[in-house]
Amino acid sequence: MTDNTINPANHNRLGTGYIKLQKPVVLVGLMGAGKSTIGRRLASEIGVEFIDSDNEIAEAAECSIADIFEIYGESIFRDLEKRVLLRLLSGEPIVLATGGGAFMNAEIREAISKQAISIWLRADIDVLVERVSRRNTRPLLEQGDKRVILTKLMNDRSPIYNQADLVVDSGMGAHETVVAEIIELLRAQS
Repeated sequence: MTDNTINPANHNRLGTGYIKLQKPVVLVGLMGAGKSTIGRRLASEIGVEFIDSDNEIAEAAECSIADIFEIYGESIFRDLEKRVLLRLLSGEPIVLATGGGAFMNAEIREAISKQAISIWLRADIDVLVERVSRRNTRPLLEQGDKRVILTKLMNDRSPIYNQADLVVDSGMGAHETVVAEIIELLRAQS
């Protein structure tokens, strides 16, 4: 029987039991789905490092994501995103939040499938619009009406996101509820 415990020093406040990740957990979904917020809380609960791929990309490029898009264009951003994600997937078990378009890349999707557990954080359009309207740091949303753009992205990307190993709904409720559901699903996978 596999030991599914982690160091008790990393006490799981949600009371859902201890788990030990054998590989990275990768959160996918549209911008505003809660990948970073939920990812941070999930990582804290299970005692592993949280990494936001956009932060890693910005650090590697030594400029913001918005600047990468503006100066170099989306294709350069996507290439850098792929290189960063492939590097992160080859390391220790972590919780990794990806950018909304990362899972659309077949090579990234295949690497995630082989090296990680993918979780689609699914949210309805009203939740996404409300969340992304809090900040203007999303280059893809600078081209028009956020609701129209997000609806198109949702329609285009949902069939691909649905290929994730697990699907968890991320609504306007407490993030702790989503984190607890993810932990239960991860325990069931182990």
